[in-house]
Amino acid sequence: MAAAGNETPPLLILHRFPSFTLSLGAAVLRSKYTVLDQYDVPPNPSFSSLSKSARLLFCAGPRPLTSDDLDRYPAVECVIGTSAGVNHFDLAALRRRGIRLTTAGDVFSDDVADYAIGLAVDVLRRVSAADRFVRAGSWPVQREYTLGSKVSGKRVGIVGLGSIGSRVAKRFEAFGCSIAYNSRKVKPNVSYTHYDSVADLASNTDILVVCCAFTNETYHMITKDVMKRLGKKGIIVNVGRGALIDEEELVGSLVRGEIGGAGLDVFEHEPRVPKELWTLDNVVLSAHKAVLTPESMGAIEELILSNIDAFFLNKPLQAELGLDEEML
Repeated sequence: MAAAGNETPPLLILHRFPSFTLSLGAAVLRSKYTVLDQYDVPPNPSFSSLSKSARLLFCAGPRPLTSDDLDRYPAVECVIGTSAGVNHFDLAALRRRGIRLTTAGDVFSDDVADYAIGLAVDVLRRVSAADRFVRAGSWPVQREYTLGSKVSGKRVGIVGLGSIGSRVAKRFEAFGCSIAYNSRKVKPNVSYTHYDSVADLASNTDILVVCCAFTNETYHMITKDVMKRLGKKGIIVNVGRGALIDEEELVGSLVRGEIGGAGLDVFEHEPRVPKELWTLDNVVLSAHKAVLTPESMGAIEELILSNIDAFFLNKPLQAELGLDEEML
């Protein structure tokens, strides 16, 4: 917390992309702490010297935090993150240095789960396509419109039954859907069918929802074989990370009609989206917005500010990630 008298307020490094404008709690942070931002305008001439003694780093947005970055900030004891995903952090380097890490925890989980359901309903019932059909003035002319598919009673396969995946499952249960999943570990407290491989899960699924963590092991885990097993009536919903899916194979499968459709909030090379997908009525595209609601932004701001205060007061942190060997 800010010190009394003429004492310098605690140092806090702001780690961000140059184009990333900090809005979450910016005024509060700068009123209570000495915020060290290498992209300040005008530049802070003391950044280099002061940052070497800063104990806390606030990583705003998805800017990678590497071992080299940490070498430049040798006094850092804790990193405050703003996302549920941690693929932009060098977790091994953090663990090696004994640096603590907090994330968004489950702040975004309900919003992402809601969005996954929305994408699935949209793809199957062709809501966005119907909207375009009406707006184009086609209804009085063509009359007939391609039928969508029923959502209720579908077989749902969830890749990653974590905080988001478990919420997706509960929402689909309300549709009378059967649930199965693939996860790093079998979940002992759920009755859903577990499949050891994503390919086997896809073989028994109508809606494949991808919401697992992105790691070296999960890169391109949704392969051509997985899509082939999903089949011509199956759809994919991705609210995880774009590179969980082999995007080139996904585009080919959709263009050739080898799978039934896709609802995509994330892409492998954002913000670039394959042009082949733009005209497909069985594909719903979104600009990585599943987490963004006024409610979630308020909740993450509250969490970030609370954790920063807690660190300097030597109190327990919320949503702290355990950097165990198995995770790495």
